[in-house]
Amino acid sequence: MENASKALLMAAGVLIGLLILSLTIYLFTSFASTSSEVHKENVEQQRDQFNSQFTSYVGKDDNTIYSVITVANLATETNKYYEYNKRNSQTNGKDSYISVIFNGNLIERGFNNTATQITNYYNSLIATEINKINSTNSDLPRYNCEVKISGETGRVYLVKFTPK
Repeated sequence: MENASKALLMAAGVLIGLLILSLTIYLFTSFASTSSEVHKENVEQQRDQFNSQFTSYVGKDDNTIYSVITVANLATETNKYYEYNKRNSQTNGKDSYISVIFNGNLIERGFNNTATQITNYYNSLIATEINKINSTNSDLPRYNCEVKISGETGRVYLVKFTPK
């Protein structure tokens, strides 16, 4: 009888150990999937926040040359962050490179240019717009903004400004 009670205690100990081990494995997998979901949501939120910097210009009635320059600066800084070199053609959306098109022309300032070169380039764009005002006696020209988002990366890869 003494051996039988010891055997029952040992069996109960093994069962309790298996229950604890099973509970540990269940909790581990449950927390791992929750952590994965939280990370995925954070990545999506960061991507949406990034895209909103560009999509905020879509549908606005007050996009001027200054909006174009702001977007071009933001695109250049993003391209610089990802260490992309200046491109001479529009991007295809397979990476995080952002192209800005203004009046049918690709605006690329290149992040290796000096501050003076960049300022001169933007000043020439602004001067062209001011000349339009002087010749037509009207307000600063307004532009429509179109944004394209990559199906592969989910990020903005093209911002296009066209005259209204």
